[in-house]
Amino acid sequence: MPAIVGVVQVVSLGNSAVFNIGDVYRISPVSSAKTFSGAGSFNTGDGLTLYNNQSSTNTFDQDGVDQGNYLNA
Repeated sequence: MPAIVGVVQVVSLGNSAVFNIGDVYRISPVSSAKTFSGAGSFNTGDGLTLYNNQSSTNTFDQDGVDQGNYLNA
């Protein structure tokens, strides 16, 4: 179904973002990431108290290649 689009201002797009105006059959962005973080890294909220006395993050990855995203298209 056609549409009439007026003025569009895009300030920024993220790394895996998709911006589309108009008709489209399929939009399927593919992205992968590996994240290492220590204890309490992703906590959110008001008044948090964390006690990480002897925390360490092991970033050793012995398998060389991780699962790919090549069949997700």
